[in-house]
Amino acid sequence: MQKLFSPYTLGSIELKNRVVMAPMTRCRAIGNVPNDLIATYYEQRASAGLIITEGTSPSPNGLGYARIPGIFSEAQVAGWKKTTEAVHAKGGKIFVQFMHAGRMGHQDNLPQGAELIAPSAIAASGQMYTDSQGMQDLPIPQAMTGEDIVTTKKEFMKSAINAITAGFDGVELHGANGYLLEQFLSPFSNVRTDEYGGSIENRCRFVLEVVESVGQAIGMDKVAIRLSPYGVNGGMVPYPEINDTYIYLAAQLDKLGILYIHLVDHSAMGAPEVPLAIKQTIREKLKNTLILAGGYSKETAERDLQSGLADLIAFGRPFISNPDLAERMLNDWPLNTDWDFNTFYSADEKGYTDYPPYQGK
Repeated sequence: MQKLFSPYTLGSIELKNRVVMAPMTRCRAIGNVPNDLIATYYEQRASAGLIITEGTSPSPNGLGYARIPGIFSEAQVAGWKKTTEAVHAKGGKIFVQFMHAGRMGHQDNLPQGAELIAPSAIAASGQMYTDSQGMQDLPIPQAMTGEDIVTTKKEFMKSAINAITAGFDGVELHGANGYLLEQFLSPFSNVRTDEYGGSIENRCRFVLEVVESVGQAIGMDKVAIRLSPYGVNGGMVPYPEINDTYIYLAAQLDKLGILYIHLVDHSAMGAPEVPLAIKQTIREKLKNTLILAGGYSKETAERDLQSGLADLIAFGRPFISNPDLAERMLNDWPLNTDWDFNTFYSADEKGYTDYPPYQGK
């Protein structure tokens, strides 16, 4: 049997294969509450060994995009229970990804009373879609105070408890793609002069404290993180000490006992490639699981599993138009590559739950 389709033990969780559905923002959470449509979407994709949900905010302040879900209210927890129950009924496992957008948001997408916050008052590059005004320039965020940092860590902890209450098998922290955790890592988005800025150790401090706090809340065996060295979303750019930053961070995450690191290489979408040496070094420093993502095919996934570079492989966009992606790859059924980018972030079932499973079996 190919390794991609062999079972895998992830902490205390048994996965039926090594195919991971990567987190992908889909913007179907009307009022920021997960609904029946979202439950159907993930249920359709439960042949994956592990599903990681779309980015889900642990705080009203983190709801930077239109119609993304949260997990900080009772209604959101109740909504997510529909999804976890549907996935578990199909024999799947599912983690929720905590995505605090930080500066990658717009005030028009935030609920009343919420604030756009970040490590420093530096705007991300680009624009953000709002339902009320269409595309808008990304604004300058408020620099987080010491009190904001404490409050935000508490929000992560409370939302982690909510995630377990909602039935999730674990939590993946979004430390990639230019969002809040990565904003602390980069010296271009973090120019603080306190203990959270300056040196590599200081810039990694907030990320590590969030990981540790969430681990204290639900157990480190249920806590994971996604990282994207060399990612360019929101104006992130490589910096001289980037390799040393991620090597240090990986070593500290390993000391904390992180369940897995999910390392994404965005070079398939035009970003600089993550050097193989970085992937190999993180692999060597990590006692637990390494998930790799970024433009994988069935063949390249099998190659990196066989070589030991990765334990699990995450697939993103192929899961949009192939709800039964794991089954298609296992049986060598053709993949549907006819996805509609115009419906990636729309509000209804079109381009979301209407892609059929393979019909020719």
